[in-house]
Amino acid sequence: MSSSLKNLSDFSHIQVGNAENLKFAIVVSQWNAEITGALLNGAYKGLLDHGAKEENIKLIEVPGSYELIAGSDIALRDQNLHAVITLGCVIQGETRHFDFICQGVASGLAQVGIKHDTPVIFGVLTTDNQEQALDRAGGKHGNKGEEAAITAIQMALINLKY
Repeated sequence: MSSSLKNLSDFSHIQVGNAENLKFAIVVSQWNAEITGALLNGAYKGLLDHGAKEENIKLIEVPGSYELIAGSDIALRDQNLHAVITLGCVIQGETRHFDFICQGVASGLAQVGIKHDTPVIFGVLTTDNQEQALDRAGGKHGNKGEEAAITAIQMALINLKY
């Protein structure tokens, strides 16, 4: 399904659940700060709108998207976390650096989640250009940070249930 015609951050058709008793870490990249700051705002809003308490949200800032892997691993030293939300933005350039970073981050975050038996949510934009990133960080396609927060709540509740 093409995302060119709709806001992807519409959650009216799903039961998100209550995050009141859940603890989260948000690990956010400082690189592409205009984008990642908007993603962070969306994630916080998503958590708070579904009952999470500010004191149950830990924020860890890392230099770039690749460092989201180590940042998530560090966050999960806290055994009381129910989920980690990772937020970053990698924009295609003229070299293969984009491919290596995107693949490495995706694989590394999956491994951290498995290692700690805790959901690690991939809220990393991988776009062709700045405009696409802005569209997904609060623009016409919604806010991927908010989507990541909703995913974190749902996955934390599933993890507790099973």
